[in-house]
Amino acid sequence: MKNLFLKPVFLAVSILIVTLFGVAGYHYALGYPAWATMLAGILIGIVLLVLLKILLTWLAPLVKKIPLTAVTTLFGGFLTLYILRMYAFRWPSVLFYGLALFGFICLVLFTLGLWQIIKKKNAKKGSILIVLSVVSVVLGFYGFKSLDGDPYVDASVAEETADITYLSERGVENPATKGNFEVDVFTYGSGTDEKRPEYADGVKMKTPTVDASLLLPDWKGKKKKWRESYWGFGVDSFPLNARVYMPKGDGPFPMVMMVHGNHSMLDYSDDGYGYLGKLLASRGIIGVSVDENFINGHWSGDFMGKEMPTRGWLLLKHLEQWEKWNQESSSDLAGKVDLDNIVLVGHSRGGEAVSIAAAFNTLDRFPDNGNEKFDFGFGIKGIITIAPTDYRYNREISLKDINYLSIQGAYDSDETSFWGMRPYHRLKFSKDFDGFKAGLYMNHANHGQFNSTWGRSDFGVPMKWLLNLKPLVSGEEQRQTAKVYVSAFAEAVLNGNKDYQLMFKNVDLVSDWLPKEDYRSQYSDVHKEVLVNFEGDIDVTSASNAIKLSAENFKVWREMELESRDGGSQQNNALVLGWSYGTNVSKDSIPIYTIGIPDTLKNLGNADTLALSMAMGDLSELKLKDEDKKTETPKIGFNFSVVLKDSLGNSASVELDDKNRLPSTIKTKFTKFKFLDKDMIGKDSEVQLKSCYIPISSFLEKTDNLKLNKLQSIHLVFDKDSLGVVVLDDIGFYKRVERDTTQ
Repeated sequence: MKNLFLKPVFLAVSILIVTLFGVAGYHYALGYPAWATMLAGILIGIVLLVLLKILLTWLAPLVKKIPLTAVTTLFGGFLTLYILRMYAFRWPSVLFYGLALFGFICLVLFTLGLWQIIKKKNAKKGSILIVLSVVSVVLGFYGFKSLDGDPYVDASVAEETADITYLSERGVENPATKGNFEVDVFTYGSGTDEKRPEYADGVKMKTPTVDASLLLPDWKGKKKKWRESYWGFGVDSFPLNARVYMPKGDGPFPMVMMVHGNHSMLDYSDDGYGYLGKLLASRGIIGVSVDENFINGHWSGDFMGKEMPTRGWLLLKHLEQWEKWNQESSSDLAGKVDLDNIVLVGHSRGGEAVSIAAAFNTLDRFPDNGNEKFDFGFGIKGIITIAPTDYRYNREISLKDINYLSIQGAYDSDETSFWGMRPYHRLKFSKDFDGFKAGLYMNHANHGQFNSTWGRSDFGVPMKWLLNLKPLVSGEEQRQTAKVYVSAFAEAVLNGNKDYQLMFKNVDLVSDWLPKEDYRSQYSDVHKEVLVNFEGDIDVTSASNAIKLSAENFKVWREMELESRDGGSQQNNALVLGWSYGTNVSKDSIPIYTIGIPDTLKNLGNADTLALSMAMGDLSELKLKDEDKKTETPKIGFNFSVVLKDSLGNSASVELDDKNRLPSTIKTKFTKFKFLDKDMIGKDSEVQLKSCYIPISSFLEKTDNLKLNKLQSIHLVFDKDSLGVVVLDDIGFYKRVERDTTQ
């Protein structure tokens, strides 16, 4: 038996197994020191390896034709690896076993080399084997690292440049600039937290606990046992803990309340938005970062979205506590907050939670259990969702008359699609609502870096090692974008600063405030009269209000529901047009899409801006043959002319890229392996529209005779690029309320 454990092959297997178990233990968050869990992992690996080897040694006589040492060593090692992959690594099998095999070969070479030197006294042969193993490891490591990078940087069509006047050139201050208020930072909470001193002896204000039993009945079983053992409290006594960033002054101040998402409950997340809290407070807005770590995921279990109502409800209970302080003359916070001016900000599952909170704010009872009464009614003027979910709660939240912003990174490997645009499309405005909704899509931004403590990897070790992290912007750059947009939203919604509203319409206006990256912005408000949005029916030749649609000389003409990269729905329909023609095409063969305006809609004399949303489509839809590609060199793109015609025969034409930077396709490679992206995530891109604008003045510069109040038709004439596919949506006009609606 002793000799079985001294063979080089067994030593190689043992070293590999013990090392991997040690790595897994080191990163397995149990609330104990990492060295202790690493040691535990090593011990578990050794015990499993020895037990399996002994077991298989006893069984080996049944297979006498196979060498005993080979059977017990290799089969025992494989079983141990299988257990490790199932419960620790969870990598795709082909990758895990492929890399394990590579590591095994390298270790066999290394241990054989040592064996030759120590036992066989053959230093030359042993040294060669050891050097070969080391070189293989080094080459393997650098080969693995070389898979990082963005293969699509030079693959997409370059953006056209347009003459843009930045907001800063008009005298508008960067909203990420520190304000004039001094900031007081403190915490409030139960004062009895067993794990976090900032919510125990460190609190400035003590708060009561709240009973969430009716909202979270899934607090049971091992989730209940382990969580209550760790935290020291249960679902009937959740604490109201938060970090406060308070402007020094009399007040009352508006408030921005922030909440994290579903990071590990042992890796506390609420401190990760201090960069936003301090900025907002310096500009006269109270920042509050709420602690909800106790309902986050844990190795003992995740609530799988059933905790989502609790996430939103807790925000409202915090506001309820602020209302009490605000009304108590003896409180240090008396009169400090304007509860009619509140914005909620949520990251990840917290992004879905703020929509839930806004919906619950208007209800009398909990919709999942009417025995839980609600009495909130706070002045929540807006919500911001950052890389949000929109599918965890089993009820789809549709809001009305509230300002909305969603921010998403294209390299988010946790929430890989821009789910925040689904609430955007569901959000409806009354005719007299003076607000807006907007979306911002940023290339090379991930999920975690919007929180300053989550880091560059959206997954923990060992999945982290498979992620393609090289293309990511830095954490400082990503958070700079959040600072600019969150602060601007707060200024626009809470302080009524209309100057900042322009940047939500067009991200290009603030390119000098943002990291140099590729962005998409979408925007809508009640001042936009949408003529065609491709919703409501399946007839491609008509729209609402008797509008007639036609298309000539296109190879692709269809309306479709836009998909996320995994095939899910974006809950938005759009138009897809594709064309291909030669350089010597006749004028009659140019592709033209026409929107016919009925008499009931011709009174557009107060129109200020023509607006539409667009994206580059998939050229493969054209199904070009090789001989077609070789005949001529097509000009690939998706610029086109917009022509307005009135009933008197007057017309004017403007090229779209005269006033807009046209968006190319943003493609992403989330992991080191494209096949892994396809299996785990889906397509390498998804359609994300950009709002584009042409001022009516640009048409009137072409001719003074055009009569908007007699507008007869809008023509999209694809005469600039001879080959392309474009996705279009929300074609219409902004009314003359703000002259400066675009550039």
